[in-house]
Amino acid sequence: MSAETAIESRTAGLTAKFANWNVAIIAVTVVVLIVAAATVENFGTSQNFGFLILDLLPIALVALPMTLVIVTGEIDLSVASTLGLCSAVMGSLWNSNQPIETIIPLCLLLGAVLGAVNGFFVTVLGLPSLAVTIGTLALYRGLAFVVLGDSAVADFPVQYTDWVTGNIAGTSIPNVLLIIVVLAAVFGVLLHATPIGRAVFAVGASEQAARFAGVRPGRLKFWLYVASGLVSGLAGVLWTLRYSSARADNGAGLELAVVAAVLLGGVSIFGGKGALPGVIAGVVLLASLQNALRLSDVSNEALNVVTGVLLIVSVLAPNLANAVRGSVQRRRHRTTNPL
Repeated sequence: MSAETAIESRTAGLTAKFANWNVAIIAVTVVVLIVAAATVENFGTSQNFGFLILDLLPIALVALPMTLVIVTGEIDLSVASTLGLCSAVMGSLWNSNQPIETIIPLCLLLGAVLGAVNGFFVTVLGLPSLAVTIGTLALYRGLAFVVLGDSAVADFPVQYTDWVTGNIAGTSIPNVLLIIVVLAAVFGVLLHATPIGRAVFAVGASEQAARFAGVRPGRLKFWLYVASGLVSGLAGVLWTLRYSSARADNGAGLELAVVAAVLLGGVSIFGGKGALPGVIAGVVLLASLQNALRLSDVSNEALNVVTGVLLIVSVLAPNLANAVRGSVQRRRHRTTNPL
């Protein structure tokens, strides 16, 4: 092998390793953060950093199990309604003079049960997850209004609300960042360093082949839906404590932001591909853009437009990148093998 060929081979290897969607989205996120800090007033302050973390908290939490669900080729659009129903139940139980130490575990259990309902319909009855979770999206949100109506509960214990909105002692780091880091580490290890993660990718790539390899796709997907519901319940508890307000419409529309962040992070909507570092970068990118636009007095309608555009881009861009990469490889093949 000539020196020139060796250099080309080494360059191709480095390109394959680093020039992927995860690296690209992380780089874009870093650029957006730098530009926003330099051009948007108050974006780079420690106070706004706390608000940014609180804003991305529910998106980041729900995106973690959503990543695994989408990698298997399924989807869960009921996450925001699960959050809202858990919040409504939390308010109703608090109105009934139940202790907060009892209410929080019950809400987490409720979230897991709601996720199990989705998992039952998808894995046991074999119904398409898109149709099932659109149905439960409406069902769970309706139940939230049945539980709490249009009222709001706003007198939760100060020590809990202060912890959620407060910082680690002596720093400007929000307390809730610890929850994000711990859960991101748990789901990251689960997806990228355990047999469960390999099974998730195998099911997403080919469910039939995964079954021949000894994987039980139905059981795997069921427990992923349970995890999605459980984490959505946790997000509902934290949302309620952050705003000190339990409402039936809490989290409305959050599912679009979560799906946009996951797909923007490089997870294939068709399953089988994805990585959590890219998803975390996608969450930060989406939350940062929304935060910067709010500081610039942009309306909520415009924020919805931005979320929609990013959702479309997150689907189109990886496919376009793959098409370009395939075209380059075919051209290189014709050049090196003219006959």
